[in-house]
Amino acid sequence: MKARMMAGAAMLALIAGGAQAQDLKFTPGEDARFHWDSYEAFGAAHDLSGQSLRIDGPWGGIDKELFQSVIAYFEAATGADVEYTGGDGFEQRVMIDVEAGSPPGLAVVPQPGLAADLAARGQLAPLPATTADWLRENYAAGQSWVDLATYAGADGQEALYGFFYKVDVKSLVWYVPENFEDAGYDVPETMEDLRALTDQIVADGDTPWCIGLGSGPATGWPATDWVEDMMLRVNSPADYDAWVANDLKFDDPKVVAAIEEFGWFARNDAHVAGGAGAVGSTDFRDSPKGLFQFPPQCYMHRQASFIPSFFPEGTFVGEDVDFFYFPAYADRDLGRPVLGAGTLFVVTEDSPVAQAFIEFLQTPIAHEVWMAQSGFLTPHKGVNTETYGDPTLRKMGDILLEADTFRFDGSDLMPGAIGAGVFWTGMVDYTAGGDAATIAAEIQRTWDSLK
Repeated sequence: MKARMMAGAAMLALIAGGAQAQDLKFTPGEDARFHWDSYEAFGAAHDLSGQSLRIDGPWGGIDKELFQSVIAYFEAATGADVEYTGGDGFEQRVMIDVEAGSPPGLAVVPQPGLAADLAARGQLAPLPATTADWLRENYAAGQSWVDLATYAGADGQEALYGFFYKVDVKSLVWYVPENFEDAGYDVPETMEDLRALTDQIVADGDTPWCIGLGSGPATGWPATDWVEDMMLRVNSPADYDAWVANDLKFDDPKVVAAIEEFGWFARNDAHVAGGAGAVGSTDFRDSPKGLFQFPPQCYMHRQASFIPSFFPEGTFVGEDVDFFYFPAYADRDLGRPVLGAGTLFVVTEDSPVAQAFIEFLQTPIAHEVWMAQSGFLTPHKGVNTETYGDPTLRKMGDILLEADTFRFDGSDLMPGAIGAGVFWTGMVDYTAGGDAATIAAEIQRTWDSLK
């Protein structure tokens, strides 16, 4: 009862408050979609008046404004003063700051490898063991998030150093519902169904897929996403992790099999708009345009959640175009894996206010405020998915929440010479007719030479 009275008093103070209350996008207590109870309880438990916190990260522009709208709730609930100084050049800036002895209190890191490097140098503070327990209980595929943020410190002992927040989904296939309806096609539920649909479209005299690997100096990266998704559909999550760490070699038959799974879709002239020879030269930004032509040049396009930015102007997701989960094999018992990316918070200068902000990120309200605006996905099982301001994001969020396993983009976790080098070029060579085993062996030789 006492805690409830304190929370109620805090809520009244907030609503009647001055500048901080005016900064809040959504008035506490007024919109029933939000978990205001979690906000009240957090505020009742944390008085940080007079304390300050600096956060640095990669978010600039609109994402910076959106994150600042979340920060406003932390400030209003606790009395703390938080400054976010994010934007381009974060990766270089944070390394300079920590080496100079002037790190931010928290850093928002887009690559687990950078966080692991900071931990190994002794420049991160570990999170409480209870945080790992919380993630396992409250995040879909919770152990995946714990594993992705657990690193060896300067003493060689492993600990949880990061808290993932704001996630992207890559395991998506885009299609035009009207095209499917006109042709009598159903959205496939399994990889077996997806293969059968691919064959059926060919049998009907049409082309199932648009695939483009072109991206200027980064040509080839879309193929790495295909291979990573296939690794999770023909091999175990442990195999995927071993591959990313180079414990499972690139030329291992398991990896070669995943490459050839990608090849089944991309190397058959009948499967791809323009034929297999066009895959490597077609720009990834142009490749989905075939969905929207009449008659359609293709029926499906596999790409991450950002691709609508390159759809024709005026395209409405959910009506003109839609997406489905890139399915798993029904007969392999590997669950529903999801490939993606995301950002994680790490403590670069330990303090009560920094640790309190990590606790704040565990409240549904810290997710729902951004969810209700734009550009945010979360695996938090405790949020109200009706809070999503965009039905497209809600549907992507459901894919995250239904995942058994989440794995980070593998090429981003590999050394740059591999994940942003020979893996890219090797997959372009493969789609042009190269042998999967030979190309995989060449990639492995490059990896071995880095030692």
